[in-house]
Amino acid sequence: MKIVALVGSIRKASYNQQLAKFVQRRYIDQIDVVIPDLATLPFYDQDIELEAPEVVTEFKKLITTADGVIFVTPEYNRGIPGVLANAIDWLSRVEHPLKGKPAMIIGATMGPLGTVRAQGMLRQILDAPGVAARTLPGNEFLMSTVQNKFDNNGDLIDQTTVAGLDRCVQNYLKFVHELARIKEA
Repeated sequence: MKIVALVGSIRKASYNQQLAKFVQRRYIDQIDVVIPDLATLPFYDQDIELEAPEVVTEFKKLITTADGVIFVTPEYNRGIPGVLANAIDWLSRVEHPLKGKPAMIIGATMGPLGTVRAQGMLRQILDAPGVAARTLPGNEFLMSTVQNKFDNNGDLIDQTTVAGLDRCVQNYLKFVHELARIKEA
């Protein structure tokens, strides 16, 4: 199963990048997780959307061919980061590759709320008519105080957090399979 992880942080030492890479390693026997570099996307511009740069065209193809998308978001100013909003803007125009696509949202922050506001905002965006992703209901992975939960190798060491992530990922995989069966019927 091919899953694309869209990470809303481009910082080299990003905890959310670490979280995406941990998901990529931990579930390698169940899913092939691809993590594109959102920093390569130009700012969305309606003037060029019909003849988008090749990097945008390839990004849309990556999403189109994926079985699902995991959004990994930090929280900036009580919302999602601009880099993630920009990626979604490109995906919400012309081809609409997120339409009906199974999505899951996870996120990490150094604060106590674990990206709760950013995830709420992202759920609203993913439900917008131009996006229309199918977001996994009833599962939230909100990692707070992330600075205490990774070791120097980028592995999650807090077993309660790992168990919560395992539950969410397993529920997401069931969700992806259920939506695929419905689509085939």
